[in-house]
Amino acid sequence: MTLSLAFSPCPNDTFVFHALAHGRVPGAPRFDVTYADVDVTNTAALRGEFDLVKVSYAALPWLLDQYTLLPCGGALGRGCGPLVLVKDQSIKSLAGRRVAVPGDRTTAYLLMRLWSAGEPPASVEVVPFAEIMPAVAAGTFDAGLVIHEARFTYQRYGLHALADLGEWWENDTGLPIPLGAIIAHRDRVDPEQATAWIKESVRQAWADPAASRQYVLEHAQEMEQDVVDQHIKLYVNEFTGSLGPDGHAAVDALLTRASDEGLVPATPLVKA
Repeated sequence: MTLSLAFSPCPNDTFVFHALAHGRVPGAPRFDVTYADVDVTNTAALRGEFDLVKVSYAALPWLLDQYTLLPCGGALGRGCGPLVLVKDQSIKSLAGRRVAVPGDRTTAYLLMRLWSAGEPPASVEVVPFAEIMPAVAAGTFDAGLVIHEARFTYQRYGLHALADLGEWWENDTGLPIPLGAIIAHRDRVDPEQATAWIKESVRQAWADPAASRQYVLEHAQEMEQDVVDQHIKLYVNEFTGSLGPDGHAAVDALLTRASDEGLVPATPLVKA
């Protein structure tokens, strides 16, 4: 049996899934692996294209009829939220501005919508993640919403952080920020088995970080080693091993608040 598995080429995902993708998890099936940005996997999951897939927590309301949320392998944390970047430091809000975002059902965009509800932008355009900072630096957009390693590199483009949405979320809720989720197709994957496979892959990643280094760097989009290391340290944490009560509370808080604001459908979440 071969199952399909999709996740981003970002260092946290390749680090976590190295063992599973390379047949190093005892009892797990073979996997046909696809690497894609989360905006792509969000859309593909709507069509049920993958058996196991990394998606945005913000996309769950449209996916849980086909998929089960797994309690491990995803990306949550503290101090790791999306940033709203600008070139012009005189900009103090998004009101009336043109903004580039990495996807319309990403957690980053959902957080931006919650944060800017009183002063919404004039226009929003979905732009490939790698193109957002250059486009803001060039003046194509007034602001850009960025994630992941952009936290460590945005100053190189002469940009400034208008808002740290993770910091805003944590101060407002006291909870970690839920970014990326791992889900299993209900008709094709046993969620308990999949959870066990992923937990073992995470365990191996932590036990021998050097084993995945070459694989991680091959997919890291020319990131320097120190940026890769910072990325993994920030996004692979206690919540990757297990969502736990705080992780489930964070997901519930995000989707409940978004539903109350009419931004996503009401979502019957999996019990903690």
